[in-house]
Amino acid sequence: MIHVIAIITAKPGKREEVLAAFRANMPAVHAEQGCIEYGPATDAEGGPGAKYGSDTFVVIEKWDSLDALKAHAASPHMAAYAAKTRDLLANREIHVLSPAA
Repeated sequence: MIHVIAIITAKPGKREEVLAAFRANMPAVHAEQGCIEYGPATDAEGGPGAKYGSDTFVVIEKWDSLDALKAHAASPHMAAYAAKTRDLLANREIHVLSPAA
């Protein structure tokens, strides 16, 4: 299994617009072969610990293989999502992980 943590920082005040595009794309991603989990998360209101802030959300993903993740990254719907949100993003950081033994 492959885990992905993607930290998406929108330009100031644009997070909800990016999240709307993200949510619209979720059904296509969930239908991909090998997708186990794919969804956004934001800071828990009143939660302890460090905060990402009001312009950032984290995408938590699980894929059954690296090949499934590569196919996801190359999919037409992800290219369309990237084009739609490109000018709204300040930063995007992708971490691809394997479960620790």
